[in-house]
Amino acid sequence: MKKLIILLLITLVSCAAPKSCCGQDLQSLLKFSTFYAAVNGGTSLSDVDVFSVDNGLSTSTISTPYDYNLTVGLRKIARFGYENKAQTFYDGTESNYSDAATVGKVRGLEYLIEMDYKRQEGVDYTDQHHFVRWSSDDGCDSEVCINFFALKLEYLQDGFADVEYFEASERYRYRKHKNLSWNIGLAHRLDEPYGYNPLDEWMLSNSNLHYTYLALQEGYNVDVANSVYTNPNGEVVATSAEVWEAVVIPQVLSDYTERKRNELDRIIQHSIVVGFDYYKYNKQTWLHAWGNLMPYHYDSGNEFSYHNFNDGEQWYDYSGGLIYGIKVNKSLGYFFEGKYNKYWNREWYDFKFGVNYVIF
Repeated sequence: MKKLIILLLITLVSCAAPKSCCGQDLQSLLKFSTFYAAVNGGTSLSDVDVFSVDNGLSTSTISTPYDYNLTVGLRKIARFGYENKAQTFYDGTESNYSDAATVGKVRGLEYLIEMDYKRQEGVDYTDQHHFVRWSSDDGCDSEVCINFFALKLEYLQDGFADVEYFEASERYRYRKHKNLSWNIGLAHRLDEPYGYNPLDEWMLSNSNLHYTYLALQEGYNVDVANSVYTNPNGEVVATSAEVWEAVVIPQVLSDYTERKRNELDRIIQHSIVVGFDYYKYNKQTWLHAWGNLMPYHYDSGNEFSYHNFNDGEQWYDYSGGLIYGIKVNKSLGYFFEGKYNKYWNREWYDFKFGVNYVIF
């Protein structure tokens, strides 16, 4: 429900932007936008034969279901000069690094609403990326439009990287010259209490974990004399201490940690943010780079504030991206594209680079 509310708020903000500032009504707001829905699938890991000799030779097969990706989205984002829409349709597999940039290609409003339901190597993930980005610059002729300003509202859920947050930032921009601008402002992030470790309360003085007692509290039962270990439903899950410790306990700890974290409310983090944007393009070479640094975070005194898990000290959160390409001559060209994020000591990133050589 919280995810749905956040999505609705982002949609309402984009639709309710003042006409005097954006110069757009609903029809023009949707003009040039694209709605897309696509399903992609393919073979996952091949079947694996598992052999056992406990009661004579027996064979079992572990099968991994096929991979798939269901994507639904709505986007209105101006393409930078280096971005070419080579495909006729959006197929849901696009990865546009420039979407992470703070400032867009054009003045005014841009937005992305995208949801992905996927299965990869037998594991289900849900990814979401929604944002509203509004950029103003010198030359804005509206009476209430603020020159040199950038606003971005963003909700990100990356199931593979296990990160989820809502972020809003408002920044003043200082343009050094036509290619480079600096910005400074505030960022506000709503997220789960990263850094909180539910297992800390189960640690013994010798730094070992009292996992058996935790499992008993979670409803498991241990009959050491008969080597029988059962789950809360009374089902036998292990018949030896080795299997209990190597297989069952890790799952108990994982389930407990996830449940305890989900029980906590989201917290809001206010931070100072500074950054830059650089964009220069021609048909032979282009460079688009941006970076953001949050060096100071307000300590609200919340029990689960990240300050408490960082010994009360400040920390650095940062993100950035780089897109570079050059055509050395009419035959040779190479490129590099990537982005990197580190929030609350959690990292997620992706990149690609390559060389193209046209043979005549």
